[in-house]
Amino acid sequence: MKRNILLNPGPATTTDTVKQALMVPDICPREEEFGELTQSVLKKIVEVVNGESTHSTVIFAGSGTAGVEAALCSVVPENGKILILDNGAYGKRAETIIQAYGISHRTIRIEWGDFPDISQIETVIKEEPKLTHFFFVHHETTTGMLNPLAEILELCEKYELDSIVDAMSSYAGLPIDLQRQPIDYLISSSNKCIQGMAGVSFVIANKERLKATSNVQPRNLYLNLWGNHSYIEQTGQFQFTPPVQIVYALDQALDEFFKETQSGRTARYVRSYETLLEGIEQTGLEMLLPESQHSKLLTAIVEPKSAEYNFKEMHDHFYENDVTIYPGKGAKKDTFRIANIGAIDYRDMKVFNELMLQYFQEKKII
Repeated sequence: MKRNILLNPGPATTTDTVKQALMVPDICPREEEFGELTQSVLKKIVEVVNGESTHSTVIFAGSGTAGVEAALCSVVPENGKILILDNGAYGKRAETIIQAYGISHRTIRIEWGDFPDISQIETVIKEEPKLTHFFFVHHETTTGMLNPLAEILELCEKYELDSIVDAMSSYAGLPIDLQRQPIDYLISSSNKCIQGMAGVSFVIANKERLKATSNVQPRNLYLNLWGNHSYIEQTGQFQFTPPVQIVYALDQALDEFFKETQSGRTARYVRSYETLLEGIEQTGLEMLLPESQHSKLLTAIVEPKSAEYNFKEMHDHFYENDVTIYPGKGAKKDTFRIANIGAIDYRDMKVFNELMLQYFQEKKII
């Protein structure tokens, strides 16, 4: 099968074995056999972050945004108020979701590319005694920034706020241990660092917090956390029709994660990132963020100011050579972005480096 090197922030390159897992006999998703597969997948998802004893997985058919919307619309009670950290497109998207439901909120807005100031966040929390929840993105792929997870969780614990963490692009890519990092609601999807296919999202919810949401008046049907959780607990099945083949592929991807191990996957990603930095240095490009803030999963690169540079032309140069790159997304400087997640390694990043150097030399940009 032809192999493409996807350097966009998901869906990511997958293994042939994950793709082959899609090829299963047709099966009604209400059969006991598929129910057993579903239960196994739910268990494996929470095992990735060491949450079996304290957390449950609620799964949905839908992209990662479906999981984010499910958490946001399901957990904040009528008299609650949520704090949102907006320092990238996905913090902003959370705010848009909250506004659509008319849920009381306050947003901390930071220029996309600036690092959150914990003292500023704490000041805002003190100003808002009615706050009950705090939403933030762990790895903000707008910039490649890794937001300060531990410090924000400490604030949540100090001020008794339930934490809602968009870990879409860090789950399975970076170590997360829910016994050491007590996140109340962790959200991710099947097509990023877990290296499955797009089509499934999930919320890994603290069991006690999840049960408490049964008292929150549902704001919708399809994405209600408690409704989906209680149904699958009673029946062993998805509440609504699942993407059957995608679930089989996710099961295979989870097995491959455990075989590689978290430390192995993180090390592979980091080596790819370090190889990318060699290419950036060779071409003399500037990175948007200081290295201390890098997720090492995605890097935002400041676009050259040369009149000869054109992102679409560069994209097409890569695409013709089976490599996909990604444009920027509203950061404080114009960027293009290179992710190093998925079923790729440092050798693929060397291919990228060679193509980038070739493009810049041909265009006389460097």
